[in-house]
Amino acid sequence: MFNPKPMFTALALVLGIATITSFNAGALDNAANKNKLPDIGISGYSILSTDKELQIGQAMMRQLRGSQPIIQDPVLIEYINHLGNTLVKNAQGVNYAFEFFIINNNELNAFAFFGGHVGIHSGLITTADTESELASVIAHEISHVTQRHLARRLESQSQTQSLTMAAMLSSILLTLVNPTVGMAALSASMAATQQASINYTRGNEKEADSVGIALLASSDFNPQGAASFFSKMSAKYRYASKPPAMLLTHPLPESRIAEARQRALNYPVRPLPPSLSFELTKARLKARYQGDARSNISFFTQQLKQKSYALEAAAKYGLALAYFENKQVNEAIKLLESLAQSDANNLFYVDALTDTYIANNQTNKAINMLKQLNLFMPNNQVVSLNYANALLANKDYDLAVQILQDFLLVNPSNFIAYDILTTLYRSQDKIGLMHMTKAEALALLGAYPKAIDELQTSYNFLEEQPLMQKRVKARILQLQEQENRLKRL
Repeated sequence: MFNPKPMFTALALVLGIATITSFNAGALDNAANKNKLPDIGISGYSILSTDKELQIGQAMMRQLRGSQPIIQDPVLIEYINHLGNTLVKNAQGVNYAFEFFIINNNELNAFAFFGGHVGIHSGLITTADTESELASVIAHEISHVTQRHLARRLESQSQTQSLTMAAMLSSILLTLVNPTVGMAALSASMAATQQASINYTRGNEKEADSVGIALLASSDFNPQGAASFFSKMSAKYRYASKPPAMLLTHPLPESRIAEARQRALNYPVRPLPPSLSFELTKARLKARYQGDARSNISFFTQQLKQKSYALEAAAKYGLALAYFENKQVNEAIKLLESLAQSDANNLFYVDALTDTYIANNQTNKAINMLKQLNLFMPNNQVVSLNYANALLANKDYDLAVQILQDFLLVNPSNFIAYDILTTLYRSQDKIGLMHMTKAEALALLGAYPKAIDELQTSYNFLEEQPLMQKRVKARILQLQEQENRLKRL
């Protein structure tokens, strides 16, 4: 999978700070009524409109793509967005579409920022024992967004401090990521407002905990998931000499765990069997992004004799991926074909099996499988991207281009699609189109000057296509306007 190289800019320094509103962000104060929400209002619109939030959120997402190891894996992207949107559809105050993504980082962390963007570190997913535990973290972050906590923080500080928008964004977002450093960074003249700022963060956390657990229950997950995950983290790092950075700055007191348990008692108990998709996600993360192939083969071999169907299937799946990484393709195919026999449309299996077929010079098998699935679920990112990749391997360039063009009409911000399409145009010796698609990939990383350079290069290769040249000129103007709009934020 593609991991973009870091591209640090001045904006990245300010907005990159905003990997914000971390899951454990703030110790809770003891309250007599544990289920009563703090009276901190639902404002925030006077300082930052939802349109402005969207603009800032999109800009931050581009910077994160260019500076963080975001996992560009269609199977994992599909899973985390399905899980996140299962929660979003039951949330109140949703003003825009959400985007969920995974960062390849073993630290326990999750964060939300403007415009409905929610990031989850891979280490947090592999640490969770149940899907309800993972869902509790995501529900908490969704609640930060729907309750407009960042906008409220901006409004709160704007009322007490004479700061520009940029200064407020910088100080507040830094404080949300790392309160100790953030508060130290504020000038002495702001000292009187520091305690209010900390208390406000605690209020946000209390509200996000409460709203998040309600959202967890209404989405048919186990409402005890939050308390369970809190307890796990507290126990794991209670005596650790070096706990995760977020626990150093955001302690997890017993009061917060107790309140989570108490809130969960307001909802029916919902014991759930292991989730197959969740277990397959954990296996995929370990096999492809953690450890080495040989140690993973040993690990998953030991996991094979599981009582649960989901756990046993995940062990076989992880073992197959580990075999594939160790160049033992035939062993991988045997395991994956046995899994697919009883669950042919499972996209985890489809993705891995078609990869192994291509690696084993059985590309036609991969194409036939994906062709049928493409009729059944057109424009699904796992199917479309794997289908295009299989066609590319088979040198069926025209059909591959058509599949990706249709897919991009529905998913215009898919980085992987532009990456494959760039390779296809290079293979067809369509240099002008190659530079155009490369420009779109760079634009998704927020690298506007480089994207414009690519478009200007493509213009020179399209002399016999005046209509395409007009499109290129129009796109250059669009990207220049986006870059200028970014500077005005």
